[in-house]
Parts: sequence; C-alpha cells; structure tokens
Amino acid sequence: MELTVHTTVLPHDDPDASLAFYRDVLGFEVRSDVGKGAMRWITVGPAGRGGTSILLAPPAADPGITDDERRTIAEMMAKGTYGWILLATPDLAGTFEKVQAGGAEVVQEPMEQPYGVRDCAFRDPAGNLIRIQEAR
Repeated sequence: MELTVHTTVLPHDDPDASLAFYRDVLGFEVRSDVGKGAMRWITVGPAGRGGTSILLAPPAADPGITDDERRTIAEMMAKGTYGWILLATPDLAGTFEKVQAGGAEVVQEPMEQPYGVRDCAFRDPAGNLIRIQEAR
C-alpha cells in the first residue's frame, strides 16, 4: 500500500487573520478559499508544491457537534491546545527571524531538543501550535 499526506486540518476562529498568517508570514500559497464570514474553508500550502495542503477550517461547523463540544473546542483553542502542526525548513534561524518579524507569538526560540532535533515554536492567530524543525 502506498499512501501520502494530502491535507491536514487546523481550526481557525478568524479566517482573515489565519489567511494573513499563513500567506503573508509563512509564505504559503492560497489554493482555495470558499464560504463566507466565519464559515470559510481556506486551503494553503507551500508555494509551488501542490502535494500537501493545510485546510484552515471553522472548528465547530460540523452539525454533529454539541454545544458543550463547541464550548470545549473554543476553550482549547484559546489555550492553544486544540490544533498543532510540524513544519520543516533547511534555514531555521532565518525562518524564525521572518516569522517573528511577522508578529507571530513566539512560544520557543530555536533550540536543540534532547530528542535530536533543533526547532522553534509559534502560535498562529487561532492559537494552534506551529513547530518548525530544522531539516538536516
């Protein structure tokens, strides 16, 4: 069996802020933007690499989610514990500087981890944890 990662999903609570972060700060290209208001689904990905995407989606749009679950999701997003993703770059220091200069909330400056990677971490506008690892 041969599988690849096509799309992963991260929640957003402000589509315009999320779009600006992923497009303008991280430099991802916008592949689609559908819906209106807070009910927008935005697909972004590394420029020129159509194989893998991130779908920025309203987290509580599923009609099967209860009001209690919507509150829990909102609370987890506010704490930054609901969604996260790992990215990689060959230039961690340069990437860190650009993302920090773009106004992203820094969670961790670049450092060598005890498990053998060098990485840093930010939060996107929805509170999602974005870890960026140095590709070696």
